[in-house]
Amino acid sequence: MGNSTDESTDQRNLHARRAASFGGHAAEYADHRPDYPAAAIQWALEPLGQQRSLVVLDLGAGTGKLTEGLLAAGAEPVAVEPDAEMRGELIARYPSVTTIAGTAESIPLPDASVDAVVAGQAFHWFDPERAFPEIARVLRDDGVFAGFWNTNDKSVEWVAGLNEVARFRAVVPPQASEADRFPKHPLFPEFDIARFAHSQRRTAESLTATIGTHSHTLVIPEQERVALLGRILDYLHSRPETAEGEFDLPMVTLTVRAVCHR
Repeated sequence: MGNSTDESTDQRNLHARRAASFGGHAAEYADHRPDYPAAAIQWALEPLGQQRSLVVLDLGAGTGKLTEGLLAAGAEPVAVEPDAEMRGELIARYPSVTTIAGTAESIPLPDASVDAVVAGQAFHWFDPERAFPEIARVLRDDGVFAGFWNTNDKSVEWVAGLNEVARFRAVVPPQASEADRFPKHPLFPEFDIARFAHSQRRTAESLTATIGTHSHTLVIPEQERVALLGRILDYLHSRPETAEGEFDLPMVTLTVRAVCHR
């Protein structure tokens, strides 16, 4: 019978490895990861009203996938990202954006300096007990925190099949429920949740490359990674929807928002 303490330690170590796995693949991440729908960004910032020139902290900004959408929405983004290689890609693509080394648990910004804090595909890497007070500290009064997750639309039959093929069970833990994603915290007592239809134009090869940038495929041994990506490509070539040319990958963007209450 396994030792629960050892299993917990293994899960923490795996989580840390996955969180740190992106930097060596920053260029591929920037090329292949999807953006975020404009409607989701607009909804996330809606509690702030019709203010202009909102200063928005993109926390765990990666290579700037959400930063791009913030710029398009007319916001003034400030990007904070711990990984040097990911920051380098962001700076190369968006040189006008202020980009700073930092973490959710130690945000290198002054108190009450931003209107909103957003996290694209990043909140699950944060330590909520330490991150929530930091997020609240840098927010102005009645500031907004929002998180975004792009997920494959498993209501589509071929996408559900892809998820099964792409899931490497040895390293991918069961998915957390939405409630588990956002622990109760007095500074952010209530999260609103919305979902937005989204898609990404892909080919069998580029979608396989996209999955190759996911943390669960980056941390497994190279031989297993090659085999996994080969199975994914074979599956996509076997489906009439994805066998040849370009197609739209159906997605859903889960978006949550909360107004900070001090």
